[in-house]
Amino acid sequence: MSGRPKLVLASASPRRLALLQQIGIDPDYLRPTTVDESPEKGELPRTLARRLARTKCEVALHAIRREPEIDGSLVLAADTVVAVGRRILPKAETLEEASACLRLLSGRSHRVYSAVCVGSSGGRVRERLAETRVRFKRLSREEIDTYLGSGEWRGKAGGYAIQGIAGSFVIKLVGSYTAVVGLPLIEASVMLESAGYPVRLAWSSVAV
Repeated sequence: MSGRPKLVLASASPRRLALLQQIGIDPDYLRPTTVDESPEKGELPRTLARRLARTKCEVALHAIRREPEIDGSLVLAADTVVAVGRRILPKAETLEEASACLRLLSGRSHRVYSAVCVGSSGGRVRERLAETRVRFKRLSREEIDTYLGSGEWRGKAGGYAIQGIAGSFVIKLVGSYTAVVGLPLIEASVMLESAGYPVRLAWSSVAV
């Protein structure tokens, strides 16, 4: 894809990188950003996801201005928030956090808000939000304990990874599966195309 704009993925997530590669997109550079992900007082889950994705995008745009070989690239950033009602679940880092999340999600529906932003050198930031409803089966204590022992939950919003073992917990999903994994591909590809990145040109070389 000669002549296309370069692309920077502002994320350290291997899941987001794999999802982009699934549709033939290999970012030219990885520039993870570190931002405070704490919700503001009274902040709604969808608002938090959008704010964090935009902040990550803006931080990355500012950072690459100091790198001449990258300056002018498109930047893609995303954030995913899991919530039950207005209650925002953490990205679990301890067994206690993950256990609390799983017990709360057991036998009920929750929502996953995944925001994605594409920023350009001119300062324009395109933004979209995918909202997905997920329902878990009722989890036994043994299932929760065994899942916690797997370690798959660590660092995951809501304390689970749908693309892994926790996929067996899902009774119903309404919305975007890839958004729950971490990046809504429909929204991301549409925005990249709008920003001048020729997503479809790579499809002929994608191995099946």
